[in-house]
Amino acid sequence: MTLYTSNISRRNALKRMSHAMAVASLPAVVPGSSAVLGKDLPQPHFTPKAKQVIVLYMSGGYSHVDTFDPKPRLATEHDTSIGYEFGRKDFDRYLKAANWAFKPNQHCGTEVSDLFPHIREQMHECALIRSMNCDHIDHGEATLQLHTGSTGFAMPSLGSWLNYGLGTFNPSMPGHVVISEHRPYAGPQIWDSIFLPGKNAGVQITPGKTPIANLDRTSTVKQQALELGLLNSFNKKHLVGRESDNKLRARMSSFETASGLQSEAPEIMDLSNETKATFDLYGASADNPTSYASQVIMARRMIEAGVRFVEVIDAVGACRDNWDAAHRDISSHEKYAKRVDQPAAALIQDLKQRGLFQDVLLIFCTEFGRTPWAQDGKGTKSRAHHPHAFSCWMAGAGIKGGVIHGETDNIGNKVVHDAVHVHDFHATILHLMGLDHEKLVYRHAGRDFRLTDVHGHVVKQILA
Repeated sequence: MTLYTSNISRRNALKRMSHAMAVASLPAVVPGSSAVLGKDLPQPHFTPKAKQVIVLYMSGGYSHVDTFDPKPRLATEHDTSIGYEFGRKDFDRYLKAANWAFKPNQHCGTEVSDLFPHIREQMHECALIRSMNCDHIDHGEATLQLHTGSTGFAMPSLGSWLNYGLGTFNPSMPGHVVISEHRPYAGPQIWDSIFLPGKNAGVQITPGKTPIANLDRTSTVKQQALELGLLNSFNKKHLVGRESDNKLRARMSSFETASGLQSEAPEIMDLSNETKATFDLYGASADNPTSYASQVIMARRMIEAGVRFVEVIDAVGACRDNWDAAHRDISSHEKYAKRVDQPAAALIQDLKQRGLFQDVLLIFCTEFGRTPWAQDGKGTKSRAHHPHAFSCWMAGAGIKGGVIHGETDNIGNKVVHDAVHVHDFHATILHLMGLDHEKLVYRHAGRDFRLTDVHGHVVKQILA
């Protein structure tokens, strides 16, 4: 049966496609579609050590000197002045002790504070980078740089670059998924594909009763297939002479992916089949899908379903209720750490017991650190934004466990050894996925672009 015939009027065609348009109403599916990839995946530049990525992103900037970078001097010289900041004469910096004690991992000795007792038990599986640094002191710009490499211009995200370079294992699912209960700093820019083909952008899943809106079919499978076939025939005809229209191509492929989502996503996002042992491991419960623990379990299920890149953004209440301790009591960290500590540690254990740890790269990160001094003067409880030094860790595929890379000075103010800029961080992630960051290039507006721009070095010391 030929679906397209020249005597079908535009009005009748639109009526017949009304049910198919329900598929198009799936939010964020258009840029996230990857059905066009089919079975022929792009080839990496060299044999990859990792096949998939999970990013656990702590929005707001946790304090490195209260979590992963112990500085005894802060305790011995608490409330002691170290002078004015950057030549300013209106603010005297008083050192502030960490609120939590540090203890070593029993296997490798890596010290982590009591904020993260569960993560500390797994640090022998992790490479801890204590020398991270970035270029901007504000949340929006630093968040943008961590995700896209740029502080000020709209550039494709890390997940988009990975999907552009490698494709997705499951054509029925988007290759790039972001689990985010609230709008983060910089908004959807941090998972957008910008000028890369639209199918590489991230699809947002909102934890709760309706993770993806409009997911239920409005017609039978057979009828929808006919409607989508008709729509596709019209779109193909319209594409003639417009072959460079990437938005139209992305729109066309989005319908196929949306249909795949309707078939597979409900089961993937349904945690009811998880065992009690799994829920106990993560500290989750089947009746609380919005908990961070449930979100991390869903991320693991996405990986099992063949999604290339999954990010879980932690923020209790978007920009108003996250790890930011600017002009706030640093003790607020305790609330957020309690949410993420057990699930993050459990994910390492779960990936290992399922045989996924050797294929999945796990990243735990934030956009910048916190000042070693009290932001609001002597005796106060807040810490300001600090892009000059912070800590992140990686685990899993291709990572050397139990190592510490980089060093900050004796108060955690500046990097003094083996600095790792965000560009180096990105170059290392791409390398683990089998991609040379200098060769992963896309030509746009007369210029070759890449995730690391003209920067970046692979941090080989943390590689297995």
